[in-house]
Parts: sequence; structure tokens; C-alpha cells
Amino acid sequence: MSQVSAPGREGGARGPDGAARRLPPVTELCVGSLALMLAGGVFIAANLPGTVPLGLPAGLLVGGGLLTALALGLLARTRPFSFRTFFQVVRWALLAYLVISGLLAYVFIRDGARGPMLAVLVATLFLFAVDVPTVIAFTVARYQE
Repeated sequence: MSQVSAPGREGGARGPDGAARRLPPVTELCVGSLALMLAGGVFIAANLPGTVPLGLPAGLLVGGGLLTALALGLLARTRPFSFRTFFQVVRWALLAYLVISGLLAYVFIRDGARGPMLAVLVATLFLFAVDVPTVIAFTVARYQE
């Protein structure tokens, strides 16, 4: 009779010795970052076409950036982890999401976004282009030996 591990924080990932591995909450932190940035984007969109107060969106962007930095820092300290697989996946996903973010930035510029509002939007797109590939690559690499 085979043993099936209960779902939980490990998500079925196993270490070299077959024991369940405790992995950092990289996915949760990146998704939290995305949620903060999305809230800032909705706030900006809700105030257009008028003057947009940027205090709240900038604060949410900083919070999202801190969550992303924390996720990447925790990931860098994870041992054992299949960084080879992680980097193989993240480079292609990063390329795709940088293209998507570049297209969205072009749309914002063509739509008339200027100055500080454009800076907040572009920084948000950059974090978006880092967070999503990180989640994808972490999800793939966590199950590799």
C-alpha cells in the first residue's frame, strides 16, 4: 500500500532523502505582491481621466516590491532546490512577460500617460514581469530533484 502525503505547505515536494521538504512561501509572497499592484492599478483607473493622486498606488507598489524582494531572497537561500530547472523555466517566462509588459507600457504611453503616473505604471509592469515568471518557475522547480 503506497503512502500519499497530505496536501500542505510542501505541496508534495520531496527532498533527496524522500522526506517532505519545507519550502519558503515564494508563491504566496509573489501573489500578494501582484494583488497589491493590481489594487494600485484599479485605483489609478478609477480616477482617470482626471488627476490621479499617486500616494496610494505608489505605496502599494513599494509594498509589492518588498514582497517580491522577500520572495526572491527566501528563494535564494533555499537548499536543496533545483535552481537549474528554475532558471531554465524563468528565463523563457521572463522573456514572454517582458514582451507583454512592454506592449502594455506602449499602450499607456499612446493613451497619454505621462510623468509620475507613467513611472508608477511602468514600475508596476516591471514587478508584474518578475512576479509571474517567478511563480511559474518556482512551481515547476519545486517538484524536481
